[in-house]
Amino acid sequence: MSSPSPPSAFRKSPSIPKRLRRLVITGSLFYLLVLIMIALLQRKLIYHPDRVAELDLPVGEARAVQTTTHDGIVLNGWHWSSPTRATQATARRTVLFFSGNAGNRSHRIPICRLLTALECDVLIFDYRGYAENTGAPSEEGLASDARAVWEYATQQAKLPAETLLLYGESLGGGVATRLAAEVCETETPPAGLVLRSTFSSMIDAASYHYPWLPVSWLLVDRFPSVSRISNVTCPCLMLHGTRDRIVPLKLGRRLFAALPAQSRSGVKRRFVELPSAGHNDVLATSEPQVRSALNDLMETISGGVQKR
Repeated sequence: MSSPSPPSAFRKSPSIPKRLRRLVITGSLFYLLVLIMIALLQRKLIYHPDRVAELDLPVGEARAVQTTTHDGIVLNGWHWSSPTRATQATARRTVLFFSGNAGNRSHRIPICRLLTALECDVLIFDYRGYAENTGAPSEEGLASDARAVWEYATQQAKLPAETLLLYGESLGGGVATRLAAEVCETETPPAGLVLRSTFSSMIDAASYHYPWLPVSWLLVDRFPSVSRISNVTCPCLMLHGTRDRIVPLKLGRRLFAALPAQSRSGVKRRFVELPSAGHNDVLATSEPQVRSALNDLMETISGGVQKR
């Protein structure tokens, strides 16, 4: 007769190292799967366009405009006109507005109204893949869109480069910084650059949100503004909420540190912290501070009181 099996309490269990190996292998495979999914879907995580068949025009405030990129994408936009500027003899100041990663131009109506109240016209185009526009967004695609907007302003609308102010919010700050660096290098600098709630690079921003991911290996669209902004020679103003949890203040400060201390014309760089603001509530919480900082910049670049 065979001897009875020992009680379960006395059965030999698998060694701990073997269990640990299985756990490590399972965890590694799961982590690898997550990396593959993020690598494949990363642009879905970065860009959040609000697609529409047609946007309602702010009648009486703006007119519809279009331009075409070098790769054939038609960009739809609005040209806002300042009601007070039309009555003055001084040259028009026009803001080229570059939006963040979400929504479309209809979500920027409040800031467009603020800028026109400061006696600026505003040109705002949606990126490829946003609103009515065809195509799909990418870093290089948005750079091409920005160049098309600059060419529309300087060639089609015949606006002198020195009357143009580039304004970039969040991811649009990366777009505006690249464009500013490019046109400054060609000796046709804009009147100034405004960066609101933007980051030093997409790698820095992604690393903040996903410290457990090797984002420097995975990211395709990197927006390395920190390595480009040293080529910006025009006056620059940066605005950033201290309560920003999407692009933390330290990333804005890191970008500011890489900016030349003053423009070629001698205007000192300026960083304005907004103590009550987060990322998406800047105007709601801090409109007076934003208006004041922008007005100071307008006076400076218009040859008024020099804030140095």
